[in-house]
This record gives sequence, C-alpha cells and structure tokens, in this order.
Amino acid sequence: MSGTPRRRGAAATGLVGLAALMTCAFLASACGPQRESDAGASAGPSSGASSGGLTVKPPEGRGLKPVVLPDVSQMNEPARGQLQARYKTLQSKVSDSRTSPGDLGAAYGDLGKMLQAATFFDAAESSYLNAQTLAPTDRRWPYYLGHLYKVKGPLDKSVASFEQALGMQPNDVATLVWLGDAYLAQGRADVAAPIFGKALTLEPRSAAARFGAGRAALALKDYTKAVRDLGDALALDPKATSIHYPLAMAYRGKGDLGRAEAHLGQRGDVDTRPNDPLMRELDDLLESAEAYNVRGGRALEIGNWPLAAEYFRKGLELSPNDPSLRHRLGTALFQMGDARGAEEQFVQVTRTSPEFTRAHFSLGVLLEAGRRHADAMDQFWTALKYDPGFVEARVQLAAALARSGRPEDALVQYQQVLDREPAHRDATFGYSMTLVRLRRYQEARDRLVDGMKAHPDQPLFSHALARLLAAAPDDRVRDGRRAMKLADELLKQQQSIELAETVAMALAELGQYKQAVDVQRDVMTAAERAGLREVVQHMTENLRLYERAQPCRTPFATDEMP
Repeated sequence: MSGTPRRRGAAATGLVGLAALMTCAFLASACGPQRESDAGASAGPSSGASSGGLTVKPPEGRGLKPVVLPDVSQMNEPARGQLQARYKTLQSKVSDSRTSPGDLGAAYGDLGKMLQAATFFDAAESSYLNAQTLAPTDRRWPYYLGHLYKVKGPLDKSVASFEQALGMQPNDVATLVWLGDAYLAQGRADVAAPIFGKALTLEPRSAAARFGAGRAALALKDYTKAVRDLGDALALDPKATSIHYPLAMAYRGKGDLGRAEAHLGQRGDVDTRPNDPLMRELDDLLESAEAYNVRGGRALEIGNWPLAAEYFRKGLELSPNDPSLRHRLGTALFQMGDARGAEEQFVQVTRTSPEFTRAHFSLGVLLEAGRRHADAMDQFWTALKYDPGFVEARVQLAAALARSGRPEDALVQYQQVLDREPAHRDATFGYSMTLVRLRRYQEARDRLVDGMKAHPDQPLFSHALARLLAAAPDDRVRDGRRAMKLADELLKQQQSIELAETVAMALAELGQYKQAVDVQRDVMTAAERAGLREVVQHMTENLRLYERAQPCRTPFATDEMP
C-alpha cells in the first residue's frame, strides 16, 4: 500500500518505515482469518441435510446413493439459483435413461462441487461418491473428496482419496502437498517427508512443499533441516505468517532461543498454498458474499488491489452489512492510493459493527498516517476495549502516544506488549526509540543491542544503533568506530539516502570531516533527484557542521522517529 511517508520515505532503511508498517498492519488484518472479536462477518450455510431439503433419487441398479439437498432458503439469491440449477440438471440426467455413465457422473460431480463450495459437506460427499462410481478414471472426484474429508473427517478417508487421485496423476504437485499434509495431520511425518521431497523435486520453488518438508523435519526432530526448509519457505512466501510458529519451534529445538522468540512474535494465520487449479475452480464457483470475500482475499495476498476491490464490492452487493467485506474493501482502496475512500469504508464499519476491532485498528493506522494523533489514539483505545489482547493495536497506540508528546505513556504500552511477547520486534524497537525521545541514550543503546541479538535479520536495530553511536549527545554512548563498522556491514546489504547520512555522521565523529562533507553532498544530490526537497534543509544543517569541522549531535530528526 502506498502511503505518505514521514519525512524522507524512511521505509528504505527501517528507521521509520511508515509505509511498510501500514502495509503490514492492513494486510495482516485483511488477508488472514478474522479474530474471534470480529463478529458480524457473513457465514456460509451450515452443512448437513435439512427437513426442508430435496432428494435426488438415483437410478436403480447402479449402486448409487441418494443425494439429500439441505434447505437453501437462507442462501443469497445468486448462490441459491446456482445450486438449484445444478440440481435440476442432475435430476433431468437421472430421469433420462439414455444418459451415459460419464455424463451422469459429471452431473453428480458438478452438483458436489457446488455443494462443497457452499459447505454442505454431507450432500457433497454423496454426490462425489456417485460421480466416482460412474466415472472411476476422473481424478477430480477423489481429489475433491480428499479435501472434503480433510475438513469433515475422517482423516484416513482423506489420505485414501488423495492417494487415489495421485495414482491417476503421480506428478501433480498440489496432490502431493495435500497428501503430505494429511499424513502430517495423522502424525505420520516419516511417510509425509518423502512425499514433500518428491514435490520439491518436481517444483523446487514451491513454498507449500517446502513448508511441508520443514514441518515433517520438525516432527522428526531434525531441527537443522527444519530451520533450513521453513526458512526457505518463508523466503519464497513472506506473507505466509503461519510459517513463523514452526520455524520458532525449530530454532528452539536447536537451542537458538533468540531467533525462536523473534519468530514467535511474528506468527500469524496466513497459510501458503500450492498452485492448485482444481481448488481455485472450486473457490471461484459460488456467487456468494463469502465466496467473493475469499476471492478478494486471494487478490489481496498477491497485491492485485483493483481486482480485490472489485470482488469485495460484488460481495457487498449481496451482503451490504458484512463488516469483513467492507473492511477489506477499505484496505484495497488504501493500497490503490484512495485514502479518503478507505477512511469512508472503515468509518462505516466502526459505526455499524463497533465490535469489529480490525476496522478500528485500520482506521487508527490511516489517521496516524495523516498525523491525526488524537483521533488515531481514540480508535486504538476502542479496539483494545473490545479486545485487550490485540497486540498490534497496543503497539500502534504506543507509537501514537510517543509522537504526540507522551513518551512516558508510550513506554507503559510498549511494556505491556513486551510482558506478553518479550521478543516482539516492533514493541522492542519502539521502546528503544522512545527512550531516545526521552534522552535516555544509554538505556536506548542497550535496548538496541538486545534487539540486534533477538532479531539478527532485522537491519532497523543495527541502523538505529549506528546513528546513536555516531551522534548521541551523551559522550558515554558515542563510539564512532563501532558506528562505522555497523554502517559498513549495512552497506553490504542495502544502499539508501538515510544510511549514507549515517555514514557521514560516523565519519564526522571520527574527525574525517572532508569525507563526511563529500558523502553528505552526495546524499543531498540524491535527495534532490528523488524529489525529497523538504528534507534537504536538515541535510544542509549537517553539511554546514561538517564544513566547520564539527560533528553532528542530533542522531534523529523528529520526523524520523517512529
């Protein structure tokens, strides 16, 4: 999502990273499953038969099962019409003695797909079993049964169905991944591991297969392989936050508690899935509010904001009061650069469904981006009223308190998060930088050092520490050589305007003023070319210091602080 970065687009180095922070904040809430407190989302119809349902009686002599359709009167009109149309098609096929087994099997299977999409699992099972009996070489029916039993149970039937589907197409990666998952769910990691291995031989860059291989290794206590495979899976699909938990467990198994805590703090519910045309077909089948929500969520995950917005709007046409759909529409609009439209959607959700905490959170993040601190804090407080354990909202509240001149109160909120999750990255960083606001530089330095140890893959800690060591007003904190060493290491990973400024600060602290002047001038030229004219004044102030052979004693401009 694009946003208005604070000062100089500092997301490039992580000193502020507001645009990136807001992307994570919105997408974490929009793409994953809803929190229990986010009540009011549209729900699909319940599974199973209803006394008001219709029954499709099979033709005699073929060993087929009757299909009892549930009561569909509560479904949205488009979805109800779709299901009734497939029922009528099947009924006509059954009634016509000239219908071939293949055509009748396809009609049963097509009805089963619609029933499964609508979560009518019992009726879907009967339909698929009939389709499988009539068309035993069509892999779709055991494949869909595998997924149905994965949800409905029992797991041994899921395994058997996926095995049957795999026998018809042995090199299908999606089937291999789902079969491996089913074996893992049974606790048979030794059987699952070679299945994931075969999937990776066929598709080495499959995040889902790598995720499965890592979980199998974890279950087998091969922690080194688990760390490698799960880390690779996360690199292939960084938005799949569900990878963090088993990765944390793998690091814990290796005795690396720092990395374990770091990944625990990032755990979430967004899964990685294999490329799966058959399941995508099922997902796209039903014209219902929930189906559009699923499709829009998938579009959000891949960054196709306009398509996501289109799906959410279609869902809202069917269910105008669905808070999840409207919240997600606001998310997509913000990503498209329509902050006003996003705010309108979020505000509407907070009014019609005040208990939907994610809307308060997202509205707060949006307001904070516009520096409307008081209004933003009201939204974060409201979210916490409904859900005191909403960690992300508490972190954002703390940041807003710090920016609005209440750093002591900010520390209290950050500490509450850290009491709950000691290695929470954003809370750790925010607490450190709030200490800088309070001019408690020694404490800030020590906290940043601890943050580097707990989050070795996060450069924002080492960059902030380098700034502090280069330019802190406290003589007991400054260490120019160490600052330069940190900056040099960071330069191997990235190059940015902010990092170059840090290098100039470290050079000046070391008394190398000519080099500091040269670097600062290059930084200013780069800022001009990037259209960051508003920050050149601050850069000019530092340049004048270096030209007078004076070091910088302001490590962070106010607008650089998180």
